[in-house]
Amino acid sequence: MLDIKFVRENPDIVKQNIKNKFQDNKLELVDKVIELDAQSRAAQQEADGLRAERKTLSKQIGALMGQGKKDEAEAVKAQVNAQADRLAELEKKETELQAEIKKIMMTIPNIIDPSVPIGKDDSENVEREKFGEPVVPDFEIPYHTEIMERFNGIDLDSARKVAGNGFYYLMGDIARLHSAVISYARDFMINKGFTYCVPPFMIRSDVVTGVMSFAEMDAMMYKIEGEDLYLIGTSEHSMIGKFIDTIIKEESLPQTLTSYSPCFRKEKGAHGIEERGVYRIHQFEKQEMIVVCKPEESPMWFDKLWQNTVELFRSLDIPVRTLECCSGDLADLKVKSVDVEAWSPRQKKYFEVGSCSNLGDAQARRLKIRVAAEDGSKYFAHTLNNTVVAPPRMLIAFLENNLNEDGSVNIPEILRPYMGGMTKMIPKK
Repeated sequence: MLDIKFVRENPDIVKQNIKNKFQDNKLELVDKVIELDAQSRAAQQEADGLRAERKTLSKQIGALMGQGKKDEAEAVKAQVNAQADRLAELEKKETELQAEIKKIMMTIPNIIDPSVPIGKDDSENVEREKFGEPVVPDFEIPYHTEIMERFNGIDLDSARKVAGNGFYYLMGDIARLHSAVISYARDFMINKGFTYCVPPFMIRSDVVTGVMSFAEMDAMMYKIEGEDLYLIGTSEHSMIGKFIDTIIKEESLPQTLTSYSPCFRKEKGAHGIEERGVYRIHQFEKQEMIVVCKPEESPMWFDKLWQNTVELFRSLDIPVRTLECCSGDLADLKVKSVDVEAWSPRQKKYFEVGSCSNLGDAQARRLKIRVAAEDGSKYFAHTLNNTVVAPPRMLIAFLENNLNEDGSVNIPEILRPYMGGMTKMIPKK
């Protein structure tokens, strides 16, 4: 959410940013919110004047009563009462205007970084860098669910009966691999100096609207019926919410956290052949990294975060690339975002396995996360998040890139301690 003062003083910049995100339907909101802000400030100014005048008149009443001028005092009282009615009207108007202003401001997109490429949607995202050599073996690589089934490692039919489409049972070596990857990712981030955390898996609505746009909320979040609670779509939601309405001492920054959680998503509108199996699902587990820092440090942390993910995937012998998200592919709160994509030998292309985002002060402004500087001033923190690893989607890349012609799957050395020393997974059929 932008500062209303910034919108008031820089309407052309805000409008151009909206155009860059191809959201021209929101252009009229800029002028509308500026007009509402003017009305609100006018009402506040009049109300402040009345409050000051009431204070003066109240003193006059006391003085007149002390002088025995009861009739004159009563006349002043009547004037005060009339002003009270007007003040009540103004206060009601202020409340209504502020609510409308906030509603509009929550829909105006954050100002994107100048380095973000301009484009309508994800088809115009820009490749930044490749890491590792993509390999296509000379044998056919089955679809990922077929690989898992050879290990008796997945049961989609039973999951469909129990919970419907978009759910799964993982079993045996595949389930063990799933847990091993999560455990390795946890230790990987701890070794990077991040503090490990397991957060609440449900959050209240004020946290939801603080960490994401209304459009994201509608497309992603599951609501708990009858309660002000939502299942988290990623632990970022809960982790950033941890700092709601707090003032952080500047010397304690940056806050660097890595969190484990299950994630629940509606995946509204998801479709397509590559979304079968466990590529796009309603429930998965994830290791995340979160940073709360000073504004001038957020670009540096942004690069560190996506580099962590690249390093982890390369340690598992998985080639990856980074993709700069264009303006039209950025969620409204994001300043800049890079997707990490893993190589799929079967598809002969890369696919998304993680996303790194700098949200500037958007989440901090919504959630009132402020920093107390040494000079006594206060300012909004910057927040960033990035996927460390999110199986089972990550398992697709792992299985395809470590698959042998005989159906066995190599276990990279770094992961073997988490797999009981196993060097290869041998299929059951």
